[in-house]
Amino acid sequence: MSTIVEEKKAIKGGEFLIKETDAQDVFIPEEWSEEQRMIAQTCQDFIEQEINPKLDEIDSMQNPELMPSLLDKSGDLGLLGTSVPEAYEGFGMNFNTSMLVAEVFGGAHSFAVAISAHTGIGTLPILYYGNEDQKKKYLPKLATGEWKAAYCLTEPDSGSDANSGKTKAVLTEDGKHYVINGQKMWITNGGFADVFIVFAKIDDDKNLSAFIVEKEYGGITMNEEEKKMGIKGSSTRQIFFNDCKVPAENLLSDRENGFKIAVNILNIGRIKLGVAAVGGSKRIISTAVNYANERKQFGTSISTFGAIKNKIARMATMTYASESAHYRAGQNIDDAYDALIAGGMDEATAKLKSVEEFAIECAILKVHGSEVLDFCADEGVQIYGGMGFSAEGPMDRAYRDARINRIFEGTNEINRMLCIDMLLKRAMKGSIDLMSPAMAVQKELMSIPDFGAGDGDELFAKEKKALVNLKKAGLMVAGAAVQKYMQKLGEEQEILMNLADMLIEGYVAESTLLRVEKLVRQQGESALGVEIDMMRVYLNEAIEKAASAGREAINSFAEGDEQRMMLMGLKRFTKVEPMNLKDARRRIADHVIAKNEYPFYYQLKQNGEEVSTFVYFFFNFFNCVESLFNYFNKSMLYINI
Repeated sequence: MSTIVEEKKAIKGGEFLIKETDAQDVFIPEEWSEEQRMIAQTCQDFIEQEINPKLDEIDSMQNPELMPSLLDKSGDLGLLGTSVPEAYEGFGMNFNTSMLVAEVFGGAHSFAVAISAHTGIGTLPILYYGNEDQKKKYLPKLATGEWKAAYCLTEPDSGSDANSGKTKAVLTEDGKHYVINGQKMWITNGGFADVFIVFAKIDDDKNLSAFIVEKEYGGITMNEEEKKMGIKGSSTRQIFFNDCKVPAENLLSDRENGFKIAVNILNIGRIKLGVAAVGGSKRIISTAVNYANERKQFGTSISTFGAIKNKIARMATMTYASESAHYRAGQNIDDAYDALIAGGMDEATAKLKSVEEFAIECAILKVHGSEVLDFCADEGVQIYGGMGFSAEGPMDRAYRDARINRIFEGTNEINRMLCIDMLLKRAMKGSIDLMSPAMAVQKELMSIPDFGAGDGDELFAKEKKALVNLKKAGLMVAGAAVQKYMQKLGEEQEILMNLADMLIEGYVAESTLLRVEKLVRQQGESALGVEIDMMRVYLNEAIEKAASAGREAINSFAEGDEQRMMLMGLKRFTKVEPMNLKDARRRIADHVIAKNEYPFYYQLKQNGEEVSTFVYFFFNFFNCVESLFNYFNKSMLYINI
C-alpha cells in the first residue's frame, strides 16, 4: 500500500473563520505514532501506580516531601523533559506530543497542577527566552527533576492586570546584582521550588522584567500553604522577597521584556490547560460509566435509563469535540514551527512565534476545555447521585479540582474577550482579511437565499454548508457590532463574550467535522456510526448555542429595521438539518456504556490486553540508558492561580 504525502495548506491563526480547511490537512488523535502512544501509556501507568493510590495522602499535605518525590519519579521516567531539547537532557518532542502528555496528566488531580507548573510556566521561560549560559545551567536540572520550578507573577493587587505589579528590582552600585523586594501570591509549587521565575519592575520602568531566582540566594520567606476549594495537594504559597540578591546575569531576556514573556508563556499555558481538562473529562466519564453500569435501581443498572444515557452521551460528545479541536490547533502550531525553521529562524524564536500565531485558538481552547470539564464533573456528581455528594466518592475531588480551570491562565471571561480583541486587531493590521468576507455577508443578506446549495454528493455536504453559514452569522454580528461601537467596542464586554461564544462553537464544531471526515475517508462510513453521530449532535448543539449568543448580541445594540433584518439573517445562517437527537445520543451512550469507559482515545492494546507494564519498563530502561550515555559522553496567566 503506497502512501501519498501532500503538502499541507498553510493557515494563519484566526483564519479558520474565513477559510475552509481540508480534512486531510488536520491532525487527528487516531494518527498518534506508536512512540507517542507509548509515551501516553507511560504517563497513564505512572498515574495508576504512583498517583491514584496516594490521592488522599497528597491532598492532606501532611507529608511535604511527597509531591517533590513524585516529581522526582516522573523526572526519572523523562516525563519532565518532553519539551526540553536533547542538548539539555530532554526528549525534544514536538508541541502536539507535549500536548498529549499534558492531556494524560490532566486526570491526575493535584499532581497535574504541580507537573504542569514545573514543565510549563516554570521551565519554558528559560527555554524560550534564556541565553545559552542560562539554558545550560538550568534546563538539564529542570528536565530531570533535580530542581523544581515555580512562576511568580500574581500579586495581591495585580491579578488579571499583571503589568501593574509592585515588586521592585534595583541594580546594586557595582552592577553585579539586582535586589528584589515584593510579595507574590498564589504561587504553585512555591513550598518546594528550587527555582523561581520572578517578575518585577526595575526602578520606575513601565513594564515588568523577568528574573531567574534560586531559593538558595536567600531573602525569600513564605506563608503557610493556602487552604483551597480544590487541588488541595498542590503547594500554593504567598512568597515574600526581602532584599533578595539575584546575580545580574540572571535577568531573563531584555529589561522590560517580562510582560511579553508572561503573555507568550500564557498562550502555551492556555492550550495546555485546555487539553489537560480534556484528559480530566475522559477520566470522569470512565469513572461515571463504571458506576452507572454497577449501580442498580428498580432491578436494573442505571446505565439503562434514558436520562443517564443522555448525560453520558453529552459528556462523551463534548469531550470528543474538544479533543478534536485541541490537536488540530496543536498540529497547526507544529506546522508553523516547521515552516519558520525551514525559513532559517532559530528554534527558540520559532517555538514562540508558532504559538503566538495561534494565540486566538489557544484562548478559545482554554475556555472550551475548562467548561467541558466543569460540565462533565457536574454530570458525574449527578450520575453518582447521593454518593456523588459524599466526600468518600471520587466525584467530590473531581468536582472541586475542576473548578479552578476557569480561573487559571486568565479567567474564561478575559479569554473570551481576548480572542475577539486579537481577531479584530489582526484584521486592522491587515494580517487577516475580515473585511471582504464581512461585506460579502452583508450583500448576501439582501439577496434571495440559495436553498439548493450544499445538497450535492460531497461527503457531509449539508454539515459543511451549515458550518459555512455559522461562520457567516459570526461575521454578520461582529461586523455590525464594530460599525456600531467602533473603538468603544472594548467597553461592551457582554457583546464581546457573545461574539466569542459564536467563534468558539464554530471552531470546535468544524474541528469535529474535519476529524470525522478524515476518519471516514480512511475507514468508511459504516465503521464510524458513533463518531458521525457525535459530530452531528455537536454541530446541532453548537449552532443552537451560537444562535442564542447572536440573538442576545443583536438585541443589545440593534433597533428597528436593522434589528429585524439582522435577526432574519441570523435565522437564515443558523438553520440546521433536523435530526433525532435523542436516538443519536442513545447510540453514543450505548457504545460508551458497552466499553465501560471513554473509548475514543490512544489506548495501547495487544491481543485484547493492555501492554502498559511493558511500556512502563521500556521507558524506565530507555531513560536510564540515555542518562548513562550522556554521563559518560560528557565525563526545562499562569498556573499560579
